[in-house]
Amino acid sequence: MGMRVFVAGGVGVLGRRLVPQLVARGHQVTATTTSTAKLGLAKQLGADGVVMDGLDAMSVGEAVAAARPDVIVHQMTGISLAHAGKPDLKHFDRWSVPTTRLRTEGTDHLLAAAEATGVSHFVAQGYANWNGIREGDWVKSEEDPLDLHEGTPAHPAMAALRHVEDAVGRVGGAVMRYGAFYGPGATDDQVVLVRKRQFPLVGDGTGYASWVHLDDAASATVLAVEQKARGVFNIVDDEPAPAGEWLPYLAACAGAKRPMRVPVWLARLLAGEVVVTMMTEGRGFSNAKAKRELGWEPRYPSWRQGFKEGLA
Repeated sequence: MGMRVFVAGGVGVLGRRLVPQLVARGHQVTATTTSTAKLGLAKQLGADGVVMDGLDAMSVGEAVAAARPDVIVHQMTGISLAHAGKPDLKHFDRWSVPTTRLRTEGTDHLLAAAEATGVSHFVAQGYANWNGIREGDWVKSEEDPLDLHEGTPAHPAMAALRHVEDAVGRVGGAVMRYGAFYGPGATDDQVVLVRKRQFPLVGDGTGYASWVHLDDAASATVLAVEQKARGVFNIVDDEPAPAGEWLPYLAACAGAKRPMRVPVWLARLLAGEVVVTMMTEGRGFSNAKAKRELGWEPRYPSWRQGFKEGLA
């Protein structure tokens, strides 16, 4: 049976892949945007578009009440608002402010609207790329806590992720901890840097990361919506890998020279503590729970296949 699905952030980089999949499976979708200029895009995706400010409780409440959804899917981020979307990882705390606010205040506004209108299920975007707890194994499950990176510029953003998991968990919803996105529109900036040889390896490149293709992230989210899934799920591909493997491979797929290597002390000076941690100490994630409980199978089981196809 088709459901009414309210996708907050429905014309964002993941929403553009998620909304058509929901529509194709018979669901009626309302997709929000912050810009009237993108209402046409929502329509092209097959959704009813609505302008909503995720940081304004009244705006959120009115949009949800008008849509009368069966399920809310929270995909709002502020990445496109932060320095024109270009990562500023040296000043991670400043760069991540728009997304941090949407994951704290925005989550709370959506949950309040869900409660006020009797929405029965809630699915939210989380994150599982390099941010597993930095002890023990290099690959983490949902049982392992996320690293809050206290005392570093990453802490506010990591604390916001904890807020999403706690708040959504209290109402019996699902949090999809997506790996690093790649696919249409997701890694363009990184590929530009790789081609300019401005994306170096740090130290031995031993820090792990987990990737996921946008289409696979979307298909897992559809399953969570339809199954009214509860709990936290790592939505990543089958191959968590150290930077020393994936970055040279990305460069080769992009037709670029092999990335330069810089020592840790220099990277800390030029790029900051967060980049050093990512590339030397990051922990990747396992997708075993999502496969087991959701029946999810990624179309792109490895970034190797996905990078190669996407940059061919």
